[in-house]
Amino acid sequence: MPASSKSQAIKPFLVMDVLEAAKRLEAQGRDIVHLEIGEPDFDTPQCIKDAACRALDAGETGYTHSQGLPELREAICEEYSRGYGVSIDPEQIVVTSGTSPALLLCFAAILEAGDSVAIPDPGYACYANFIAFADGIPRAVPVSEEDGFHISPEAIRKNCSESPRAVMINSPGNPTGTLMAPENMLELAQAGHCIVSDEIYHGLTYEGEEKSVLEYTDNAFVLNGFSKRFAMTGWRLGYLIAPHHYVRPIQKMAQNLFICAGSIVQRAGIAALREAGPDVERMRRTYDERRRYMLQRLREMGLGVGAEPTGAFYVLANAGHISSDSYGLAFDILEKAGVAVTPGIDFGANGEGYIRFSYATSLDRIVEGMDRLQAYMQ
Repeated sequence: MPASSKSQAIKPFLVMDVLEAAKRLEAQGRDIVHLEIGEPDFDTPQCIKDAACRALDAGETGYTHSQGLPELREAICEEYSRGYGVSIDPEQIVVTSGTSPALLLCFAAILEAGDSVAIPDPGYACYANFIAFADGIPRAVPVSEEDGFHISPEAIRKNCSESPRAVMINSPGNPTGTLMAPENMLELAQAGHCIVSDEIYHGLTYEGEEKSVLEYTDNAFVLNGFSKRFAMTGWRLGYLIAPHHYVRPIQKMAQNLFICAGSIVQRAGIAALREAGPDVERMRRTYDERRRYMLQRLREMGLGVGAEPTGAFYVLANAGHISSDSYGLAFDILEKAGVAVTPGIDFGANGEGYIRFSYATSLDRIVEGMDRLQAYMQ
């Protein structure tokens, strides 16, 4: 009996191909500089770990409300009120085990079979897979360096024959690290599109001001979580903010598929939002130092960075003058230079010719990686 067509159709996450190949080389004794994975190299702040230990010692090891602890949802509301001046009802929030389940719940709630979602190309590799898994159709909308790699109503009109059911945005973005201009976000909202906004990199902005889509429209879904900003990738904690009339259907799916997010992890999330601000600022300053150094070195090597990243921890560099096969180029760099990078094709057809570099690793390793890359280029 063969595997289902849905499971066979899902595309691989190419950055994992690179990581696994890098691990094989390391097992052979090679030293590999990892610039491919977007995972913070910082330890989770102590106040967050302490909160988890207190919850464990207090015996908080049972199920929680399927939408998440009321205290955590209230803390999220406080965060959006303080940061963006928007008022959210705790009942609009569904806490999930990471942001990926939130994506699945969101698209399952808004899509009928055959509905389309406009997604930026290049954009986060997994968006299209989540949409297709929910029986929707991902519509790749080419975006360019000139537009800061962000989607616009004009680009949607040019590339979508019918009005999409929703539009996916991500600011600061992966793989680009760029911020969407406020006027662009406003224009999308005024065009009447239902917007799904991935705000997972909020809190990691170095220039400009990050904006939540909820500042411009209520016809939106917001995805956010704790992995990137608070260095909590392995804790698996995220959330979805949805319009009121979608919450009960989403809650029912969450009850059946996931029951609830981990109780101890939710307690840690409360501490993250209310106590970890100084730790986040320390990490943010360190990322910015790495960002500036990496940009300088890449440009000195002749790798183009037309849209300068001002958030997240990625640089998308144009290497089209070296190779039109970014996948092959990434593996050649890995084998010959011992540097793991992500091929631009992982992020969509329009990402071909680009290479993504992550600076979520120490400056010493970034220096070593840039030195090796420069030798490779020469």
